[in-house]
Amino acid sequence: MSDHAAEREQAAGKKGYHHGNLRAALIAATRELLAARGPQGFTLADAARKAGVSAAAPYRHFADRDSLMLSVAHEGFALFGAQLSEAVEGNCDPQDALAAMGRAYLAFARAEPGYYAAMFAFRHGDDTRPDEKHDAAFQLLISTIASVLNARHLPDDAACPLAFQIWSLSHGVATLDTTGHLDDAGMSAEDILVSGAMALLAGAGRTQG
Repeated sequence: MSDHAAEREQAAGKKGYHHGNLRAALIAATRELLAARGPQGFTLADAARKAGVSAAAPYRHFADRDSLMLSVAHEGFALFGAQLSEAVEGNCDPQDALAAMGRAYLAFARAEPGYYAAMFAFRHGDDTRPDEKHDAAFQLLISTIASVLNARHLPDDAACPLAFQIWSLSHGVATLDTTGHLDDAGMSAEDILVSGAMALLAGAGRTQG
């Protein structure tokens, strides 16, 4: 890189920081890199380059690459939770609300691949795991399932294990859908997910019976 190019890059970084846009620019750049390359496909220097700032600029806000990706994950979970809440809002029937959550889950994974990749890039139990926003979304799923069970006059103590089952199903369907592996399934990803979730709920009813 020439001296003039380096100076322009440094100036861009200073300008972004001065106007309060550096952090947002780095997060936006990281979302794009995550969507294109996955969680292991880029470095902090790549994110800086894509944002148009110097390699040193990210350290004004982030200790390392993981802390930058963690911030992307936090933003992702916040948006994800808001969209799930919006999906269930106004649904008086809890089963309809659960189906709406499933469709919203898939819509988010398709529309926000960068956020989605960051959200599940950390192992459970890691000190850097994005927990509070994740937990809020998961608690919404548990409470919705509990409402379905109550409406069917079933004990709601199965809501948490069912939530893990339905979440696992949702994540699997979303991953297969976004990579094109469901193109020949003969039914939409939404139908696969919703019918699968309803089958799990029906199984819970048989178990109680």
